[in-house]
Amino acid sequence: MIDGVQRFLLEDLDIRGAVVRLSDVWQALLHNRNYPDAVVRLLGQASAVTTIIAANLKQAGRLTLQLQGHGPVRLLVVDCNSDLNLRGHVQSEGDLPSLDVPTLFGDGQLLMTLDFADGAQPFQSYVPIEGATLAEVFEHYLAQSEQTPARLWLAADGLGAAGLFLQKLPTADERDPDGWNRILRLAETVREAELLGLPAERLLTRLFHQETVRIYPSRAVHHDWPMDWDKIRATLRSLGRAEIDAILREQGEVVVHDDLSNHTYRFAAAEIDALFSDPTSRLH
Repeated sequence: MIDGVQRFLLEDLDIRGAVVRLSDVWQALLHNRNYPDAVVRLLGQASAVTTIIAANLKQAGRLTLQLQGHGPVRLLVVDCNSDLNLRGHVQSEGDLPSLDVPTLFGDGQLLMTLDFADGAQPFQSYVPIEGATLAEVFEHYLAQSEQTPARLWLAADGLGAAGLFLQKLPTADERDPDGWNRILRLAETVREAELLGLPAERLLTRLFHQETVRIYPSRAVHHDWPMDWDKIRATLRSLGRAEIDAILREQGEVVVHDDLSNHTYRFAAAEIDALFSDPTSRLH
């Protein structure tokens, strides 16, 4: 399974989980980004865990994960909707010697936002960034938000991103008091190369071959965010002609970069004139 989420259930233990693998989608998301290796690994891990959480949402909507702080990584944003359409970006500066989360973000916060498809008020949750790794940060978040233990194993490089998720259901101890601990010991043997390289079914067979594993149909992950000129035009109009003219005088053109979708929009002076003289102008 490439570029998809495979949910599963350890039937006799009441432990659920998911495996996510990103390949072509991950390459598309990284295109022309030129991130340092540490940022690539960090964003890949964040993309994997965001996809897992989005795939488990009970209500259709768009999930946005945002980590921000005062370290060398100022901002990390990953966005995934209920169709598993994924995008993301990172703002960082200087050398990033490791993936130690406190070092990268400093005194940071994690913000999770869920915009519901039915137009209901968005749900937001702020929590401190706690944990040395991104997996630990989200284990802590999930334990708080869902009141059930969860574990994550994440891996990413320039070619792919992947994750393994396990969650203990409320009835698990009734089914097998040692089941959760036993499964964790097995899962902890997983290697990054296996996360990134083995198809989901082979990975689950390798880890839990003595357990009864129900594997659900996989869900495809996408990266499909076309340019939205109308949105950018509306943004420029909202800034006002005076501010836009000041940018034109200084730079000779108006350039807008959409970091999250990774698109660059350019407007020459004639296009700005048309934009403000005719609100319905569509020169691109």
